[in-house]
Amino acid sequence: MATAMLRSTKDLEGCAIQATDGMIGHVKDVYFDDEKWVVRYLIVETGSWLASRKVLISPIAIGKADWATSVLAVSITKDQVKNSPDIATDEPVSRQHEIQYLQYYGYPYYWDGANFWGNSTYPGAMLTGVGYAGSGAEFLVAQAARGRAEAEMEGRQKGDPHLRSGNAVMNYQIEATDGGMGQVKSLLIDEETWAIRYLVVETSNWWFGQQVLIAPRWIQEISWLDATIAVKVTRQAVKDAPRYDPSAPLSRDHEMSLHQHYGRAGYWADEVKVKRA
Repeated sequence: MATAMLRSTKDLEGCAIQATDGMIGHVKDVYFDDEKWVVRYLIVETGSWLASRKVLISPIAIGKADWATSVLAVSITKDQVKNSPDIATDEPVSRQHEIQYLQYYGYPYYWDGANFWGNSTYPGAMLTGVGYAGSGAEFLVAQAARGRAEAEMEGRQKGDPHLRSGNAVMNYQIEATDGGMGQVKSLLIDEETWAIRYLVVETSNWWFGQQVLIAPRWIQEISWLDATIAVKVTRQAVKDAPRYDPSAPLSRDHEMSLHQHYGRAGYWADEVKVKRA
């Protein structure tokens, strides 16, 4: 069974972002949506050409990655990045800032729909069949959605609580139903949908030398204040699960075995339903 390649956030760190007319900078972090568990933005440090300003790059702009050279090509220019809304990446990103950013690039709002990216599974599909006219362009098909989003934005001047830094959740404590299990060491991201499929957990304090995978769907509760994540699995179930080898690509067969072990349906079943609908 075919599967999209899963990439660690460690693979992303330091990746070069290549605009249509030159290098923009290197990836330093990601912002992910903690409701749908999807990466919404890459945080990119631009370097000396833009006074080391940090900017946001949406997966909507990203084409096929060249992982051999750690280069991500994007369909925007350096001038567009230079003139983009200045968003403080060390503070929570508000919905108002997101609207300004998406309108500037002419992207539809990803939150208008039931899927990861509007009504689509893939970020690039949001642009399919819609003309793109560069900086400040408006998508006619998204105008109604923008009106709804702007109305929703009223009264939400503080940071959107659903956007989280990937680096910030590193070393969060993972609590099984019967005790501590380890710490988050990385996130595994689907390179096609940009969905976070697994948290990579280092169990050295309990099960020396082992890393295990925990799917976001198995999370029961997150305490952002206490930096802990409670999951609906036991420590013994984790110990008996198929081993995870971070040095080898994760196959769909391994994923299927993992989900069968825990008695959980795989995320790929939902994607098949979407495609058939």
